[in-house]
Amino acid sequence: MRKSAASLAFDTLNVVLMLVMVVVTLYPFVYVLMSSLSNSMLLLSHTGLLLKPLEFTTEAYALVFRNPNIATGFRNTLFLTTVGTIVNLTLTSLGAYVLSRRGVPWTRPVMLMIVFTMFFSGGLIPSYLLVYNWLHLGNTLAALIIPGAISTWNLIILRTSFASIPDSLIESARIDGAQDFTILFRIVIPLSMPVIAVMILFYSVGHWNAWFQAMIYLRDRELFPVQLILREILIQNSTQFMSSDAAAGDAQAVGESIKYATIVVATLPILVVYPFLQKYFVKGVMIGSIKG
Repeated sequence: MRKSAASLAFDTLNVVLMLVMVVVTLYPFVYVLMSSLSNSMLLLSHTGLLLKPLEFTTEAYALVFRNPNIATGFRNTLFLTTVGTIVNLTLTSLGAYVLSRRGVPWTRPVMLMIVFTMFFSGGLIPSYLLVYNWLHLGNTLAALIIPGAISTWNLIILRTSFASIPDSLIESARIDGAQDFTILFRIVIPLSMPVIAVMILFYSVGHWNAWFQAMIYLRDRELFPVQLILREILIQNSTQFMSSDAAAGDAQAVGESIKYATIVVATLPILVVYPFLQKYFVKGVMIGSIKG
C-alpha cells in the first residue's frame, strides 16, 4: 500500500531523529576509545571532534595493565559479579516462589512489608552501623553482597512471573511426588528463563558498576573493586604512580591517556556480555510486569 505524504514525512522524521540520537549516544564512546589509542602529547593539544587515533599507540593500555591495582580490582569485581549474582538470583528466586504460591499464609502482609522498604529506608548511617556493628561485615567483600542480596523491585518482577505459571502444572507435579525445590528448579525457573535472564542482567550490571558501597565499607585496598580504582583515577586524578616513568612535562599528557584507557578497560567486559542478554530484556520485563 502506498504511503501518504504525511506518513512518509513522519517516517523520515523518525529516521532522522533516531540517527541523531545514535550519533549523540555513540560519539562519547568513540571519543574515549580513540583518545585511549592516541599519542598523549598530540591528544593534549587536540581540540574538536576525534574520530580516529592521533598516531595510533597502545602505550596507555600497557601502563594500565602494569598497574597492580587494576589487576586486583578486576579480580575483586569478577568475584563480586559472579558470586553476588548467584546469591541474588538464589535468594530472589526462593522468595519469589514462596510469595507467588497460593495457600502460603501471611503472603500479603509480608509483601506489604517488602514494598514498604521501597519507599522508606533506614538511611546511610543506620545501614553502616548494621553492617559494621551487628553483621560484622566491615572491610569484607560480603558487605557488598549480603545487605543487598534481594532487590525489592526484582523480587516483585520475579514473583509476578512465577505467579503467572498455572497452578494446575504445579499440582500435577505435586501429585507425581515433586517437592517445592524440585518444582522451583525443574519447572518454575525453566519456564521463566526470559525473566531470569533479565535478573542476571540487572544484578550483574549492578555489581559490576557498584563503587559507593565499596567506598563506604572497605578499607583495605586489596579488596577494592575496579570501579573504585577507576573513580580514584578519574576524580582524584591519581595517575602519577602509573606515569612515573614519563618525563615531568609528559606526565600530565600520559595521565590523560591513562584515564581514557582505564575507562575502556573497566567498561568493555560488561559491554561484551550485554548483547547476549539484551534480547531477553524487553520480553522478560514485560512478562514479569504485566502477567498475573
